[in-house]
Amino acid sequence: MTEKIIFALESVYREPLEIKAFCFGDTSKKTICIMGAMRGNEVQQMYVCARLVQELKILEINGHIAKNTGIMVIPCANYHSMNIGKRFWAMDNTDINRMFPGYNLGETTQRIADGIFTEIQGFEYGIQLASFYQPGRFLTHVKQMVTEFTTDDGLAYFGLPYALKRSPKPYDTTTLNYNWQLWNTKAYSLFTHSTDDMKEDSAENALNVIMRFMKKREIINYPIHAGYVTSIINESDMLQIHSPCGGICRIKTKIGDVVERGQIIAEILNPLTCEIFAEIEVPEKATVFFHFESPLIVEGTVIFKLVKNNDF
Repeated sequence: MTEKIIFALESVYREPLEIKAFCFGDTSKKTICIMGAMRGNEVQQMYVCARLVQELKILEINGHIAKNTGIMVIPCANYHSMNIGKRFWAMDNTDINRMFPGYNLGETTQRIADGIFTEIQGFEYGIQLASFYQPGRFLTHVKQMVTEFTTDDGLAYFGLPYALKRSPKPYDTTTLNYNWQLWNTKAYSLFTHSTDDMKEDSAENALNVIMRFMKKREIINYPIHAGYVTSIINESDMLQIHSPCGGICRIKTKIGDVVERGQIIAEILNPLTCEIFAEIEVPEKATVFFHFESPLIVEGTVIFKLVKNNDF
């Protein structure tokens, strides 16, 4: 294992920001890069990468990393915000993952993005441990942004029950995933159950998912469970159910549950009297992929995302 600082930024009032990468195998090769936390609340994403570093050290010692392959793991790019519990950059509340490919003479987060991207562009494969933008629970899944630069569909190699394809919106063009693809990296985003708390079972699952991908891509030679036959679905084809009103949100199902048409899967309650404002019914048989989790909800919020039964 080789440890190196890929980007450093001086700070007036605290220690410098030093983004560390851990490299395995042939360091002259750019085979796969795994990117962890870029936001200050992505504790689980950092932890998964730290566990991956731990496992890869053992695999390298025992000769289980294939010849002529290079692996880079970057557990955390924003521990300055993580140390004070802020999701975005502490000084100006900007998001590093909306600053790619970066600009070395720009604002702080633009310079951080440029420093990271200078080191990680050119890898054959890229996996980002991403976090969901909505508060809630969802099934662990991998997502691929489908662009004119998408050259490979390796979604099934992760061995997860579900994989999503997503057509990018204009604001996606400044994300790491999109720009990786622009520079010919086959890029994927991996979403686990947790973000700002550590869940051992979820982290272990994510670790196995990444190892499985590397095994099937012949980057490591180590026995690992083959996983599931993956159902690949378009994100736009999922059923989205919006809350018809605001109030206390009471969820009556779990992610992964198969729910029937007409089934009540949530209630919106009056926060002062517990009177039921609305009952959320399932429009057709489906699997619960995502549900809102915050105790209070406002009108129009996405409360469920469901995988249609005919998408199985």
